[in-house]
Amino acid sequence: MLTCFSQVAPDCINAIPICYNTPINAGTNGYGIDDFNGASVSGCFTQASGTIETNSAWYRFRTGESGQLGFNIGHDSNEDWDFALYNTTDCNDLGEPVRCNYFDNSDNSDFIGVGVDPTGADNIQYEDWLEVEPGQDYYLLINNYSNNNSGFSIQFSGSIFVEFPNSALDCDIIDNLLGPPIIACDNENVVLDATTDNALGYEWYIDLGTGYQRIPNENGAQLSVAVSAMYRVLVIRPLGNNLISETQVAYAPSPVTYEVADSTACFDGTAIDLTLKDEEALGDQSTFEFRVTYHSSVEDAIDGIDPLPKSYVPSALTETIHVRTTSLENGNCFDVSESFEINSVALPELDFPTRIYECGEAPVATIGEETPDPNYTYEWSTGETTPMITVDQSGVYTLSVTNAANALQCVTVKSIEVVFSKPPVITDISIEYEDDLANTVRVYVETDGNLAYQLDGEEPQENATFHDLFPGEHTITVIDLNGCGSDSKKIVVLGFPKFFTPNADGINDTWHVAGLDILDNPIISIYDRYGKLLHQLHKNSNGWDGSFNGVLLPESDYWFKLSYTDSLGQTTHAAYINNHFTLKR
Repeated sequence: MLTCFSQVAPDCINAIPICYNTPINAGTNGYGIDDFNGASVSGCFTQASGTIETNSAWYRFRTGESGQLGFNIGHDSNEDWDFALYNTTDCNDLGEPVRCNYFDNSDNSDFIGVGVDPTGADNIQYEDWLEVEPGQDYYLLINNYSNNNSGFSIQFSGSIFVEFPNSALDCDIIDNLLGPPIIACDNENVVLDATTDNALGYEWYIDLGTGYQRIPNENGAQLSVAVSAMYRVLVIRPLGNNLISETQVAYAPSPVTYEVADSTACFDGTAIDLTLKDEEALGDQSTFEFRVTYHSSVEDAIDGIDPLPKSYVPSALTETIHVRTTSLENGNCFDVSESFEINSVALPELDFPTRIYECGEAPVATIGEETPDPNYTYEWSTGETTPMITVDQSGVYTLSVTNAANALQCVTVKSIEVVFSKPPVITDISIEYEDDLANTVRVYVETDGNLAYQLDGEEPQENATFHDLFPGEHTITVIDLNGCGSDSKKIVVLGFPKFFTPNADGINDTWHVAGLDILDNPIISIYDRYGKLLHQLHKNSNGWDGSFNGVLLPESDYWFKLSYTDSLGQTTHAAYINNHFTLKR
């Protein structure tokens, strides 16, 4: 902050009025009278060693239009500055601040304020925008809470200054012949005008920091200003009621934007670090005096709005980025003469599926890019360098495709899973009986795969086991979920006791099979352990009493088989039934 002549008002009652042209403050110096009457808290401000204020400066402004308003207080990043904004017309009735920030500057930010940080940084020391109406009065307290005091600048912002650049703030609050303080760019011509009716003459003075000195040969109503300083005019009037008026003129350096080289990047969503362009744009200019922002249009660059994030992801293959270099002292001093191109290299687009299934006894598949680009290079995880390859093993295959532009290589990587399937084959079905009705049916297949198991056309399941099937004929189907066919088997589930006791006590005296009545012409054949046929049961049989030709058989295990007439009229021996039961005496 180079200006050394701005006014410092440590008291609210003497708050410096500001409007469109804002002052550049040389710093703060004490707190004067306690504006909070001994209070310990005001909004986010709390009492320090003495009062709420430590080193303070007060300003006031009045809105002239409706819209969104904010401001940026620029300062040395090594210092800690705070602010509070009060919506009031009376210093004796400040109320609570409408915006307030009291965070320490641990992030070494260059700005605090209302709205958004002009650098595009996510800054916790910024409060929400103000939505204002004409005629609203505000008092701004700026407080220095660090041991260093390099000064600060105030720059207003918001849409209200875009729509109403000359009337956003009401300059009528400044009752001064020479008008409000003026901050100008060093390439501008500033003319102070003290024209007064009936004036006999004018004397002009300048204060460069050592007191006011008369400017020789300047006796007219206007003065062309060349340097930053405090200026005074003495207007000599006939009745001796001479008029004295003072104002500040502060010149800020005007930046120059140097040529910025074009950039090349892969169009893959990776961000470009635009901060690397700052040094090109600034050349030998200091980052303490100027900042660089980047914009998608020259209009945005001129207005200083919508800066692109410094970590910028290109949105098109070719983009023009407009560079704005801005004075930190005066945001109206800027240069938007330069731009550069971001030329993105397209990533190869691969349209083959990520998974394929092949069904057959001799597995083979051709995979990859059917419409290759001759400008691209191809490399598979197998080491092959053709767009398509033929494989005969299930697995995951990865293809890397490179689009090279100069020294830049933009790579797309895509994997495809190849699954070879064969039609499922049921090799066995086991039926285990726990009692008369409880049973477990398990299905066994030739090879594992992506299979589902279905009972009687119902909803398929992943599990190969079924529980508690009702007695009778059932169809078990195994389905390959990759579309590689299915296999079905018919089974018959019976209900039978695991033992019987033919001892004429009226309990379990005969052995019988439940569920025969739902089959056509069922025949149960009972055998001893040597395979000798002992007895046959039909649909309406009363059961077996444990005898053969009238002779009671001994305690032992006995086996049975089932035959019946199927839906095609064929006599069928029920598969997977070779169970036994026990005769006890």
